[in-house]
Amino acid sequence: MTRRSILASAALALPQLEAKTLKTFGAQLYTLRSIIDAKPLEVLKELEALGYTEAEVIRGNMAKVWDALKQTKLKPVSLHIDTSYFFKDIDKLNPTLDDAKAKGIQYVVCPYIAPADRGGVEVIKKLADTLNKTGARAKAAGLKLCYHNHAFEFEPVAGSSDRLLDVLMKNTDKDLVGLEFDIMWSQVGGVPPVEVFEKYKGRIPLVHLKNVTRMVPQYNEKVPKEAFQSVGTGVIEIAPVMRAAIAAGTKHFFVEQDQTPGNPLESLKISADYIKKLNY
Repeated sequence: MTRRSILASAALALPQLEAKTLKTFGAQLYTLRSIIDAKPLEVLKELEALGYTEAEVIRGNMAKVWDALKQTKLKPVSLHIDTSYFFKDIDKLNPTLDDAKAKGIQYVVCPYIAPADRGGVEVIKKLADTLNKTGARAKAAGLKLCYHNHAFEFEPVAGSSDRLLDVLMKNTDKDLVGLEFDIMWSQVGGVPPVEVFEKYKGRIPLVHLKNVTRMVPQYNEKVPKEAFQSVGTGVIEIAPVMRAAIAAGTKHFFVEQDQTPGNPLESLKISADYIKKLNY
């Protein structure tokens, strides 16, 4: 047996690594807020033509876009509902959940905690309690509740190795509350996204894909408009993020770009073109 044949046999014995691409991905319609209400069908058809197959809807303008959305092949997977429904307008929560279920939506999301309502560990524990209660109501309606992070959840807890996100995750029931993980805000908060996927495997069904310019870690959303980047540009390496997300059990990916330099469809095209070519 020659050296060449030995090497060939050894190569055949190794597991073959197949490059993977993301076949199904969606868009958070918040990205299109400046143009979608005026011409929803035209905008959504353009989004579909870019290769997007799923949509994350905002309750605030769902009535304006829903009929148009149903005229496309875009699948409405998740719904961001008003934060007030979790704390103040609780009577509106159950009808909203029932409506979401009737529309075929699978996930409802608590999207944002206003700076005035944020705080330290005790505030986060109260938030966790609220999310557990809401998650139980969502589960009873046949839905899954997720919480969407920003940067403040990555602030370190004094005297501990935890961050506020860790407090939230430790105090929420994994069967009732999942995480919609925004990789950009994790990066802004100084935590590489891959670390979050590795820590919370099985708890991150939804992901927001976007990117950001390099900046000093901070724990609020006061970043310049130009800091928001399409998926394929910026400091976050997307391929390792995709591998970690898939390994962690993520089900759905939504491109979101909070701020764009021009027409948001142009930015969503840049992200879609990158995702379609990305091997991870």
